[in-house]
Amino acid sequence: MNDAISAKEKQKQFILAGNLWRVMAGLSWPAVVAMVLYGMNSVLDALFVGRFVGETALAGVSVAYPLSQISVGFGSLIGTGAGAVLSIALGAKDKNTQDKLLGNVNLISLAVTVLYIVVGMLFSTQMMRIMGADGEALILGDRYFRITILGSFFWIYGLAGNMIVRAEGRMKMAAVMMGTGLLVNVVSNYMLMVVVPLGVAGAAWGTNIGMLAYTLVGWFYFGRGHASFRSKLACVRWDKKIGTSILRLGMSAFIMSVMSLVQSVFVFNALARYGTTADIAFYGVVYRVFTFLLTPIFGLMRALQPAIGINYGAKQYDRVIRSYKIFAVAALLLTLPFWLLSMAVPGSVLGLMLKDQVFTGEQFVNFRVYMAILPLLSFIFMAMTLFPSVDKGKPAALIGIARQLVFYIPVMLLAPRWMGVAGIYYGSLGIDTVIVLWTMLMVKKEFNLLRQRSC
Repeated sequence: MNDAISAKEKQKQFILAGNLWRVMAGLSWPAVVAMVLYGMNSVLDALFVGRFVGETALAGVSVAYPLSQISVGFGSLIGTGAGAVLSIALGAKDKNTQDKLLGNVNLISLAVTVLYIVVGMLFSTQMMRIMGADGEALILGDRYFRITILGSFFWIYGLAGNMIVRAEGRMKMAAVMMGTGLLVNVVSNYMLMVVVPLGVAGAAWGTNIGMLAYTLVGWFYFGRGHASFRSKLACVRWDKKIGTSILRLGMSAFIMSVMSLVQSVFVFNALARYGTTADIAFYGVVYRVFTFLLTPIFGLMRALQPAIGINYGAKQYDRVIRSYKIFAVAALLLTLPFWLLSMAVPGSVLGLMLKDQVFTGEQFVNFRVYMAILPLLSFIFMAMTLFPSVDKGKPAALIGIARQLVFYIPVMLLAPRWMGVAGIYYGSLGIDTVIVLWTMLMVKKEFNLLRQRSC
């Protein structure tokens, strides 16, 4: 037991005093592996559906996919907030907050799951219609979405628990959890879509089973006392200060998910109005490839959280600033090879999910336009980690809200009207370019404030 405590304290001291490039490398590689494994879940659904069910089913699942990510949004809300609270508490040696954290996480997870299941099951078909689905794509997509709703607790708690583990700096354990969930997901999808051909229902149940396994590993970790804080697995409680801090600091992550859903509503409605079922399926694949290529950035983003939070809690503001810069540059460099490959041979990448489709030159152009800004998004996502980790949730929330409401809605209403389906891809590029520049100005302002506190 003493050896375990010593190892946990050694990890914290490494974050507080170690060479920051070594801290980045030590925390990041398992975090990147973990996020790539997690990202594979969505790619696997599209791959299995596209290959073993068909294009119409893929269109339906593509429309349902953003809705299924609502549960991921709730998991990110709880996990980001709890992770920020925990890492600051670890740096400040605040045992009281550490002891009460998991009870608040359990209560919030149960509450949001009940809310989501009730609303989701009552209005799933209406939500699919709002997304622009109709005909057979509506039927298949609604079937997929409703099944994911039934398994939503494991999506929410599994992700939240994993983010708490990452906030401790235990990135290898987080990767083991995600790897277990992915392995179970792969086997389940194969069994329920190939061996027993259940179609889109098999894809949804397979993912639910994978998330169940993911959650069970997390419960084992907390329940057996492997966490670096006192984790009472069976505790359900509400502490006003801790609970509100979790919600406040995690709100930016939830807003990002909700705003992405808003984005998807306008994108898929534009595709339904100006394109075909094939255009919807194509965009669904492009979006999943784009999201999957972001997973290395997401990994470094999660690894950055304890590096900033623990150092901020210990009032080492210079290390906070340098951590952001090192992690952002590392994320950009890590993303480049995969990005260059996809830009060079888009047909090979897209063909993994649309195996029988002959792509046009216009589709390749649209794909490359949509992907063009991707490496620079590392600066946005590192900022989304920076602000909550220094006890400021509002700037990150503002970025998420402005990106969708101020920019995406008007652009997606106007650009497709002027340019057709291509307007969706060019509009997205323009929006993200503006957001990158704006985010960098906000980060610079925050750095100036931190430097003043160091004086």
